Amino acid sequence: MKIGFIGAGKMAQALARGLINSGRITADNIIASSPKRDEFLLDQCKAMGLNTTHENAEVVQKSDVIFLAVKPVHVSKVASEIAPALSKEHLVVSIALGITIRNIESLLPTKSRVVRVMPNTPSVVRAGASAFAMGSACRDGDAETVERLLSTVGFAVEVPEIHIDPVTGLSGSGPSYMFAVIEGLADGGVKVGLPRDLALKLAAYTLLGAAKMVLETGVHPAQLKDDVQSPAGSSVYGMHKLETGGLKGILMDAVEAATNRSRATGDKALPRDFRNTEM
Repeated sequence: MKIGFIGAGKMAQALARGLINSGRITADNIIASSPKRDEFLLDQCKAMGLNTTHENAEVVQKSDVIFLAVKPVHVSKVASEIAPALSKEHLVVSIALGITIRNIESLLPTKSRVVRVMPNTPSVVRAGASAFAMGSACRDGDAETVERLLSTVGFAVEVPEIHIDPVTGLSGSGPSYMFAVIEGLADGGVKVGLPRDLALKLAAYTLLGAAKMVLETGVHPAQLKDDVQSPAGSSVYGMHKLETGGLKGILMDAVEAATNRSRATGDKALPRDFRNTEM
């Protein structure tokens, strides 16, 4: 299988690195394109052993699976460039924020096989969480192909497309929320006397351990939280402060706001005839 990336930024490189490290795809079977102004990105791809080009159509001609790893505002232009070279044998995987499958299908030849994906940045360290939705023209086996590719950089799951924007608000944007939590915990550690570097490591490992407990024990987070809190202990005093500040409500608001932003971004990026509001 030959893989192409239109757009050679961090996410494209993370996916390419995951594919190579997994042994499923060799570097010489991957090609990436980027505008000449972003030559430094192609230099980074070359350092990984990837083939590179400035021509998006060349990526299509030399690939079986094409990842659209571009910003939403560039989707229409890229689609017009690759449409003449695209056939029903190609599988197009879009990671463009907010752009629906129908949006993309409307810009490509009839019956194009389109998949919409929302990955997240921990894919860079092969600890990502990706959700994907399949287009109507996809064939049997396409979902398994996409899952195999995405699982090289972490967890991957198929969902109905109507869930992709909420996934964007939760796991797509979630790393930034958790970085803020780590920073806040570390600042708290510094306030009470810990060295900065130690506080950061303890905060990061605390979130890592908590996440592993949720995933590996299958116990609800509320129960795990209660298990930490002994009567009149330090944890329940700390939780009282978090509850007073409305931590859970703020996180829920953040997910909702990011979800709505994802929908609005897709609306603004493409013609009025193909808006997310129809979903």
